[in-house]
Amino acid sequence: MNRYDYIVIGAGLAGGVIARKLAEEKDKKILIVERRKHIAGNIYDYVDQHGVKIQKYGPHVFHTNNDEVYKFISQYCTPVNYRTKCEAIIDNIATPSPFNFKTIDQFYSKEEAEELKKRLSSYYINRHSVTVVEMLKSNDKKIRGFANFLFEKDYKPYTAKQWNLNPSQIDPSVLKRVPIILSYEDKYFNDKYEFMPDNGFLSLYENMIDHYNINIKLETDALEYITFNDDKKEILYDGIVSNIIYTGAIDELCRYRYGVLPYRSLYFDFQSIQTKSFQNAAIVYPQIEDYTRITEYTKMPFQDCNEWTCVAYEYPVKYDKHAKIGFEPYYPVLTEKSQNIYRKYKKYIEQYINLTLCGRLAEFRYYNMDQVIIRALEIYHDMEDKNGSII
Repeated sequence: MNRYDYIVIGAGLAGGVIARKLAEEKDKKILIVERRKHIAGNIYDYVDQHGVKIQKYGPHVFHTNNDEVYKFISQYCTPVNYRTKCEAIIDNIATPSPFNFKTIDQFYSKEEAEELKKRLSSYYINRHSVTVVEMLKSNDKKIRGFANFLFEKDYKPYTAKQWNLNPSQIDPSVLKRVPIILSYEDKYFNDKYEFMPDNGFLSLYENMIDHYNINIKLETDALEYITFNDDKKEILYDGIVSNIIYTGAIDELCRYRYGVLPYRSLYFDFQSIQTKSFQNAAIVYPQIEDYTRITEYTKMPFQDCNEWTCVAYEYPVKYDKHAKIGFEPYYPVLTEKSQNIYRKYKKYIEQYINLTLCGRLAEFRYYNMDQVIIRALEIYHDMEDKNGSII
C-alpha cells in the first residue's frame, strides 16, 4: 500500500504549489520526485564565488496583476519591489525594450517622429500598448512602416534565433508577448505587483515545501517507476496505483506514442567580470546572430559584490535529452503541427483518472510564473469533489 496520497513528479513551481495546498489544507501525504540534483525547477538560484546571486536557468522576475497569487507567494517570502529594465540594440543604438516613443525619436527625424506618435495615439486611442501583429495589419501606411521596421530589425531575427523558425510558422501569441508601448514609459512589465523575493527564489521554494506532510526525493527519474495499466485505465508508480501529479514533458511520459513534441532549449555562458557595472540594463537584447540576450545578475536584483559582476550570454539550442548542451526542455514550440500532436496526447491521458497534468511541459503551453501558480491553484480546486474533499 502506498504511504503517500499523491506523487508529484517535478520539484518546480507547479508541483510545489499543488503539493503545499494538498499538504496544508487537505492533510495529504506528498512525495515530490525530482530528476535534477536540486529543487525549485527553473527558478533555482545560487551564489557564485564572488557573492553574486545567479539564476541558473535564466532571469526571472515575479510580476502579476492577480491579488490571490501575490498573497499566496507572500506567505513564503518578503517581496522586494523591483522594476525590470531591458534594452534592445538596433543598428548599434540602445533603445528601450519594450519599444516605446523614445524608439521612434531615435530612428526618425523630429518631424516624422512627432507625426508617427500622434498617428499611433489616435489610431489606438486610450491604449497603453499595441502588439506588432496588430500594427502590421494597420490601415495606416506609416504605422505599418514602423511595424515593418521593428519586425525586420528585431522581432524577425529574434524569432529566428529563439525558435529556429520563420515567424510565419510560429503561433502569433509568441509575437504578441512583447508589445510596443504608446508612451515614454520604459517599464518592461506593467503589472500591479513586480518584485524579487528577499532571499531569492530557492529560499522562496524551500519555504513553500517546508511542511511535515511533504517529502522530497532528488536525482530520481520518475519515468522509470511509472507504468500504464491500459485495461483499467490506471497509472502505477513503482507498481502501486497512485494519484500522480505530473509536470514533465507529456510526450516523454507517454513514451512518444504519437511522436516527439518540439521544445527549445538554452545554453548559458556565464562570465565573471571585475567591474561594478557591465551594461546599462539588467537584460540586453543584441542585434547579433548567435545569442538572444545578455543578463547582468548584479542588476537582478541590485547587488554590490566588491566590484565584481556576472553576465550570462543566452544561446537558444535544439532540445535533445541525450545531448551535452540542450538537454533541458525550456519552451514548447507552438506550431499547428505540434499542437495537433499535443491534443492526441491530452486525449490519451484524460482516460487515466489518477493522473493530473500541470505546468509548461505537461500542458505544452508557455506560462509565466504567475500563470503557473494560477493554473496550479485552478487544478487544485478542480481536484475537489462536490463535498469539498480531495479524491
